[in-house]
Amino acid sequence: MRWFLPATPDVLAQLRAQLAITIEAMDAFAAWAAGDGDAAGVLREREHAADDAKRALHRLLRTAFITPLEPEDLFALSRGVDRIVNQAKDLVRESEVMATPPDDPLAGMASLLAQAVRDLDAAIARLAPHTGDATAPADAAIKADRRLERIYRAAMATLLDNDDLREVTARRELYRRASRIGEAVEDVAERVLYAVVKEG
Repeated sequence: MRWFLPATPDVLAQLRAQLAITIEAMDAFAAWAAGDGDAAGVLREREHAADDAKRALHRLLRTAFITPLEPEDLFALSRGVDRIVNQAKDLVRESEVMATPPDDPLAGMASLLAQAVRDLDAAIARLAPHTGDATAPADAAIKADRRLERIYRAAMATLLDNDDLREVTARRELYRRASRIGEAVEDVAERVLYAVVKEG
């Protein structure tokens, strides 16, 4: 008699594949914010690729018999990572619609977000058994968001001295969108910490 074991696809590797694409997208976002207009196209292309990677993970979750984390946690992490790149794409689109190019504060926030996504990848890599503690890189992502908030508050304060209402309105929206991406990063980091507690 032959025994067939249920499928055990590497769902954590697929989540990290989604993150690898997201890192590329957020690097493009940071390059765009620093003045590289062509990087917006790279961000959009990578966002579509990240969607494909997310859907591939969902398919694996439906067939996997055993997963290194609970399927709910893997789904939540994937959804959170997807929100990060979607919101970055939306911010670029909003900048284009309002004809308001990125400035130094936005560039600073985008750079922190790109690094924070790398921290998330390092944290999620350590969720696999016997790979180390995921807490430190998750905390690093949270700290990046806290630094982003300092840039955000300083940038918002400078808008009080600007008499151009159109520019004030547009920049405030872009800054707020960047802040919300930081919140999405922190949500993913907190979910990693929650998974560590549950698996511990």
